[in-house]
Amino acid sequence: MTPEEVGERLVALLTDDSPEAPPGEIIASVSGGGPGHERAVVDVPVARWWESVGTAKHNGAVGCDFFDWLSAVDELDDGFSVVAHLYSTRRHHALLLRTRVPREDPVVESVVELFPGADWHERETYEMFGISFARHPDLKPLLLPPEFEGHPLRKEFVLASRAAKAWPGAKEPGESESGAAKRAPMRPPGVPGPGEWGPR
Repeated sequence: MTPEEVGERLVALLTDDSPEAPPGEIIASVSGGGPGHERAVVDVPVARWWESVGTAKHNGAVGCDFFDWLSAVDELDDGFSVVAHLYSTRRHHALLLRTRVPREDPVVESVVELFPGADWHERETYEMFGISFARHPDLKPLLLPPEFEGHPLRKEFVLASRAAKAWPGAKEPGESESGAAKRAPMRPPGVPGPGEWGPR
């Protein structure tokens, strides 16, 4: 199946015109990547996330029985996109499933029941982005020390170590022993100037 056919098939399987169906549109598209690397991309409402992953796994026409990874993207004011990459070992096609969760209360259904390998991926996403996974059996920190505060992959997270401690070694013209003219130092994007953050 082509990526277009995979996306169309999953949209057809998930289309529910009944009045009890959760609101939200299901949209299929194709990712970039060039010939041979395209993927079907299906955007689903957050209320249908678990159902969509289950349909992609169990339906024979789609049959994405291999869970590859799950993560998130900080979309600033639009909230967070939660993305799962699934693969069909029998039909040899891939699928990116996406949903959008609000920034104020980022919660999505856990898919650990469907794919036990999603456990660590959901724990990492919870820790790095602050997105909760409802019904996750053991949603606890995975990578950071217990005393760590914040979610380091959110775009508003200040990279304090970059601002507090200079990068070792020469990184700008004029910072070596050659005596060349020195450029004005530049802060990396997203790093506030000294005095704009931290304890006062």
